[in-house]
Amino acid sequence: LIQNQVRTGLARMERVVRERMTTQDVEAITPQTLINIRPVVASIKEFFGTSQLSQFMDQNNPLSGLTHKRRLSALGPGGLSRERAGFEVRDVHPSHYGRMCPIETPEGPNIGLIGSLASYGRVNAFGFVETPYRKVVDGQVTDEVDYLTADEEDRFVIAQANATLNDELRFSEARVL
Repeated sequence: LIQNQVRTGLARMERVVRERMTTQDVEAITPQTLINIRPVVASIKEFFGTSQLSQFMDQNNPLSGLTHKRRLSALGPGGLSRERAGFEVRDVHPSHYGRMCPIETPEGPNIGLIGSLASYGRVNAFGFVETPYRKVVDGQVTDEVDYLTADEEDRFVIAQANATLNDELRFSEARVL
């Protein structure tokens, strides 16, 4: 989103530079007389001042600031609106497991549209939320941790983190939930 704003600002700046190149004397042209950074700065300020995704951070205490930074929203540009979002979108989905907290969501019109990142969830370079899983090799749980997205997770059989293990780090029961 910020990349689009910078691109817009640079396009405006390019237009200003082209106009100045046609109006100024060729011998007197310098980079300082041609380039004006104000269109780029104005574009970025406009984004942070008027975007739906730009918010004042809750700074009541350090914990509320941290919680605010871990919020996930389905609203805003490219997302949903409160009016169009139906029950299916607001409900808990199996792909939220380990990624989004199913409990921490506001009441009222934003219920299910604003959520929080789960304790061990993280956002990868592509913007997908990943959750950690320990690998099981030949029935034995290893200490190797893989972070998987919801699509990658569908290719594996997973067990809950609280599944009981014996001393050899094997599942103590024949079946796990």
